[in-house]
Amino acid sequence: MKSLLNLPLHYQILIALIVGSLLGIAFKPPVVTPQNIVGTVQIENGDFVLSETGDGGKTYFQTTIKATPDDPDKQMGELERRFDAVAEVIKAAPGQSEYTYTISDPSVQLISERNSITIRYVREQEGKQAISSIKAASRDTLIKEHPAWVSFYDEQSQDWRHILVLGAKALGDIFLSLLKMVTIPLIVTSLISGITGLGSSSQFGRMFGRTLLYYLCTSVLAITTGLIMVNLIQPGVGAILPGGGEIVAGENESLAGVFLGLVDKLIPTNIVEALANADFLSIIFFSILFGIFTIYAGGKTAEFITKMANSGFEVMMRMTMGIIHLAPLGVLAFMYYATATQGLDIFITLSWYMLAVFMALLFHAAVVLPLILKFVAKTSPLAFAKAMSPALMTAFSTASSNATLPLTITSVEQRGKVSNKVSSFVLPLGATINMDGTALYEAVAVLFIAQATPGIDLIIMDQILVAVTALLASVGAAGIPHAGLVMMAIVLQAVGLPLEAQGIIIAVDRVLDMCRTTVNVWSDSCGCAVIDRFESGTTGSTDEVLIAGEG
Repeated sequence: MKSLLNLPLHYQILIALIVGSLLGIAFKPPVVTPQNIVGTVQIENGDFVLSETGDGGKTYFQTTIKATPDDPDKQMGELERRFDAVAEVIKAAPGQSEYTYTISDPSVQLISERNSITIRYVREQEGKQAISSIKAASRDTLIKEHPAWVSFYDEQSQDWRHILVLGAKALGDIFLSLLKMVTIPLIVTSLISGITGLGSSSQFGRMFGRTLLYYLCTSVLAITTGLIMVNLIQPGVGAILPGGGEIVAGENESLAGVFLGLVDKLIPTNIVEALANADFLSIIFFSILFGIFTIYAGGKTAEFITKMANSGFEVMMRMTMGIIHLAPLGVLAFMYYATATQGLDIFITLSWYMLAVFMALLFHAAVVLPLILKFVAKTSPLAFAKAMSPALMTAFSTASSNATLPLTITSVEQRGKVSNKVSSFVLPLGATINMDGTALYEAVAVLFIAQATPGIDLIIMDQILVAVTALLASVGAAGIPHAGLVMMAIVLQAVGLPLEAQGIIIAVDRVLDMCRTTVNVWSDSCGCAVIDRFESGTTGSTDEVLIAGEG
């Protein structure tokens, strides 16, 4: 144990990541496979009432699709989107009041957290897979809204493996809370310290322009990579989308509305409220202005504020380093939770889609960004990746670039040897608006849905519209809760695809979120190296400083 603690941090985190994954596979909560389930559809007052019952009359699923007198086709369209096989059974024998359909290979899994319950029910209907996610905030809510699942929840929630998963999630959340605790004061002190250290507002303006140019170029390259990959692999061609889709977020969002919201977030009317609500854009904007006007104030005022900001930043860095020593425990807990709660059935169903997203992210992260590092930043990609490995592995396990920000800052400055004046500006802004991985993911997801939706064929102009919308949404959705889902809704609406498709691919979102968050953090880190090269004029390889800084 002592020898493990003496290992460099990135090795400790890597070991924790592997061990957490193995433990999640070994002690995965049970997946129940009910037998002899019969599916029935009854027509009651024009409504389609679906129910699936097993041995002893136990109900495993029940839902009602309401009739729409003004538009009968809309009701059948909803049934086709959610339960395509059931719709085919009804179409084959119209006019009946009751239908039956076969259920095969059913599996049920409980996924609960401290404040939510999710029951994932996977089965095949007439040879086509359907996936339903039953969600409730608590057991009382489950009793009111989904009484058929209460007995299943009571049985499964007592299983020791399930309790272990909840314990792992709680431990991971504690680590995440500690990181979030230091994020805002670290951003404020880091930004003010970095900007006052520039000495003039003209230097800040130059760095700001270069940073935005980098964000724009890498985002365009990421989206282009995604579009090329999804057209090469074509994961949606011939695919049958699982049933049970639902609108998850962003139903009433528009690109204009999101950008107006961005402006509202940018300029805080109450900075104390912005700090309390963790409105990153507001905090960054105010901190930048505060730093610039400190330079203009000059004299003893500027000297005092600069000294105070530097002192505050030094304290926050020491506090952050103390918390970072707990990273292996947090990573292990998160990887255990992620591995133990993901079902194989949905991965098999959406395997080609996941492959397309993963390959596109891998190409952008392992080819495009390293080429930028090599030829623009004049830095060794392998050495810089090694420097950033603690932050990248933490981003992968937590799936949160904002929460990983303290670790990203320390890795960039202390291991990558990037100056504080660059990292203090590039990283907080990048964690908020530079989302290469997310923009790429949106483009691939939308084209996958288009390929798998009958009658939809996105021509090159439509794909360009997807690319532009994904790019704008990736910037505009900054600071919005569930930004990725809101972005997806905007892009889906732009090309006329059903918003219910969100619910279809959200089942594998956790794993893909881990991957795209890692790419987001890697892109921000590479941006630091690029901007630092132009700001400082250094052209030396990172290898030398890494060797010096490993002690």
